[in-house]
Amino acid sequence: MKPKLFLITPPFTQLNTPYPATAYIKGFLNTKNIESVQADLGIEVILKLFSKEGLEGIFGQAAINNKPKTTNAQRILALQDEYIKTIDSVIAFLQGKNPTLALQICQEDFLPEASRFAQLEELDWAFGTMGTQDKAKHLATLYLEDISDFIVECVDENFGFSRYAERLGRSANSFDELYEALQQEPTYIDNILLSILKERIETIQPTLFLISVPFPGNLYSAFRSAQWVKKHYPNIKISMGGGFPNTELRSLSDERVFEFFDYITLDDGETPIEELSSPDPSEGGETRTYKRTFLLEDGKVVYKNNSTKPDYKQSQVGTPDYSDLLLDKYISVIEIVNPMHRLWSDGRWNKLTMAHGCYWGKCTFCDISLDYIKVYEPVAASLLCDRMEEMIAQTGETGFHYVDEAAPPALMRALALEILRRKLAVTWWTNIRFEKSFTQDLCLLLKASGCIAVSGGLEVASDRLLKLIDKGVTVEQVAKVTRNFTEAGIMVHAYLMYGYPTQTIQETVDSLEMVRQLFEAGVLQSGFWHQFAMTAHSPVGMFPEQFGAVKETEAIGTFANNDINFVDSTGIDHDKFSFGLKKSLFNFMHGICFDYELQDWFDFKIPKTKISSDFIFDALQEETNFNIKPTAKIVWLGGKPSIETFTKSKKGNSWEMMALTFHDKKESFTIQTNKTEGEWLVEMLQKISVSNVKTYSFQEVKTDFELQLEDFELFWYSKPVNTLREFGLLVL
Repeated sequence: MKPKLFLITPPFTQLNTPYPATAYIKGFLNTKNIESVQADLGIEVILKLFSKEGLEGIFGQAAINNKPKTTNAQRILALQDEYIKTIDSVIAFLQGKNPTLALQICQEDFLPEASRFAQLEELDWAFGTMGTQDKAKHLATLYLEDISDFIVECVDENFGFSRYAERLGRSANSFDELYEALQQEPTYIDNILLSILKERIETIQPTLFLISVPFPGNLYSAFRSAQWVKKHYPNIKISMGGGFPNTELRSLSDERVFEFFDYITLDDGETPIEELSSPDPSEGGETRTYKRTFLLEDGKVVYKNNSTKPDYKQSQVGTPDYSDLLLDKYISVIEIVNPMHRLWSDGRWNKLTMAHGCYWGKCTFCDISLDYIKVYEPVAASLLCDRMEEMIAQTGETGFHYVDEAAPPALMRALALEILRRKLAVTWWTNIRFEKSFTQDLCLLLKASGCIAVSGGLEVASDRLLKLIDKGVTVEQVAKVTRNFTEAGIMVHAYLMYGYPTQTIQETVDSLEMVRQLFEAGVLQSGFWHQFAMTAHSPVGMFPEQFGAVKETEAIGTFANNDINFVDSTGIDHDKFSFGLKKSLFNFMHGICFDYELQDWFDFKIPKTKISSDFIFDALQEETNFNIKPTAKIVWLGGKPSIETFTKSKKGNSWEMMALTFHDKKESFTIQTNKTEGEWLVEMLQKISVSNVKTYSFQEVKTDFELQLEDFELFWYSKPVNTLREFGLLVL
């Protein structure tokens, strides 16, 4: 019997775009001619819930439950007819199908309003420079959040748009609480999920049911789905993989988990799934081997890794395949006015990876002992562009989110050149390290290829702590790199961290001052403060004593093991900084309050900063280094000039000159050179044009010049070449 696989992402992850794990696996299965169907049950449940029929059911259920109790929920219930009347048109608008509704929504008398609209006084401030569509998206998002609040209070306390019963999945060292929840009757939302699942299982009739669990907020619904299939279709084998088991379930020993699942696989899923797809020994196949798989044998949990098949190279895993997913049904929302978070939640993005793992792989807070970070393997730029073209043809979308841990600068350069060579009109963004190799010219190249944003870890903006974290950057370096991206027109988001072991109150204050100066200088546009969390697979989690921390407990649970409770040797309560750090950042992102004293953000005494008020300003004033490596690539992004020759005379001498007129997308400009230099330049610009496959090094350009002319340096640093440097003559 040929295997047929059904792959799902259970509720809930994102509303605007599918989580890519199942698309990656389906792309791989295509290369093996293994039949598979995928579904994002999260968006399917949301669309059932947020519909005319769905809201009628929710309001009916609230009445059965004899709720609501708060005045906010009572108001929503009283306005139920308005919600039921407007819901279908609002969802269609957020799916991009009903754009004229924006005019109605912005009138602010179309949507019923409850407590989420209390924040509206900030709206003109946040959206004053934005269009009607964006303002309407934000208002429609508040309207959905009001309904969500009602669901949580009156129907299902575990509901959340991008997570479901997340509390049950977070740091669940014991399976007891989750197991107990699964013994209860399914909730109202569970029943919606199970009705969709029932229909799918009956139609597809899979032999193997694969559930991808990326986050704690998908865990409960993954178990609910598996429980239903086990009960009604006991012959279907069920396996769990994804980010959650990869980090949390590596020491799993609770047998009860296997009442729901047959297998749990770790790390890259391709080879483990291929092994599970092979004929079952009970059907006359050979004895099955397993790749990184937990299963139950003789009533005990065992981990098997006896397959001789190697993991697949990134070049062999195929192109992510988004077929079966309801790509035209995803909902674009604008929840908050953080520019980078908006990219995550607004618009449909095709997801791709430039490189497996992290090329740096040293940060001490990161899971660098696990394969998803540790095993670094880049993909050739030509293959990445092939995949991009395939996905554009399949999805009709030209937006790409490269989901790398940290995209390598050399590969980003190669990818940008390949995109420009192929004349692809794409939009893309990714995660980076603030490497000094992100020069002004490289950032201009990335921008020209369609890169619109980067996010990177500044983490703790303190050089002592950056060294302890082994980040490999300094605050000064970060400032210069963010300046290069910003000046090229690429938005920059910084991940910020507080509460790292041994971090003093002074360092937290100084870190905030650095962040204030980076925003004031205009080189950062977006950021987010995260409180440090110690994880079991990071160097700081494995060897806390080396970082001035002590684990609170050494006991390993039988279920999830990742987050570690610890005591910092400084004894500082880092929690109390959370509100002030986030409030200050919210204001800095809006370009205001730079003149506030840092003390104003906190309701407890903090020390004065020791950072000079001009630290970032001074770091950005340093002279640019004019030394060019002989191996640096020289690339021309512009087109062919129109040429005019003329004669110039002075004191009885005359010589021939050349005027070269160029047209870029915004303006035209002219440079003048003597005729022989001009002729050489026209020929060379064609050779180094970005549309050519061959790239020329600085040394090759210099040598070519010196075959015909003299003093290349004098020419290279002349006014005509400096003008070209401003308009797309890049040194990479």
